[in-house]
Amino acid sequence: MIVQDDSFSWTRDELSIEKEAQLDGFYVIRTSVPAQQLSADEAVAAYKDLATVERAFRTLKGVDLKVRPIHHRLEKRVRSHVFLCMLAYYVEYHMRQWLAPIIFQDDDRDAAAMARADIVSPAVRSDSAHHKIASKVTQDGMPVHSFQSLIGDLATISLNTITPKGNLPSFTMATRPTPLQKRAFELMGVAAP
Repeated sequence: MIVQDDSFSWTRDELSIEKEAQLDGFYVIRTSVPAQQLSADEAVAAYKDLATVERAFRTLKGVDLKVRPIHHRLEKRVRSHVFLCMLAYYVEYHMRQWLAPIIFQDDDRDAAAMARADIVSPAVRSDSAHHKIASKVTQDGMPVHSFQSLIGDLATISLNTITPKGNLPSFTMATRPTPLQKRAFELMGVAAP
């Protein structure tokens, strides 16, 4: 570009434009970790896993875990509030992993990874996930649930304290779990009530 008192002129740098155009649509992922510790494929996989972290932050900020609004003013209480929300997300994350066979989530991530041409290509679902989505039925023959609907179903289990008439002692009795609730407890490794 040439600037003068009463005019200016410019020309396009065609060589630079063409050089940049050759890189259009490409991402470059750089890391300071040595190649001996983190291969190129592992670096790309770690970058793609950022979507999981972003989803976690959306969950924490959204209506699911309700980090906000914080109605506390004391630092110790604010820290406790955020800690409990993070703990709740941690529990939810692991529950989703354990309950993947009965919810709309891919429960065979290894098969899905093997079906990919390479780490750069878009992720694909496993045959198991495609079957669950198409049939709306698990491999056990049970209806597939969303995580929220399954949690709603599990919430119907209750402990009832029964106090008989007379001098008999009180006792606690749990509601009888449905087959779906039993299966969920099995997947989580918890004894059904």
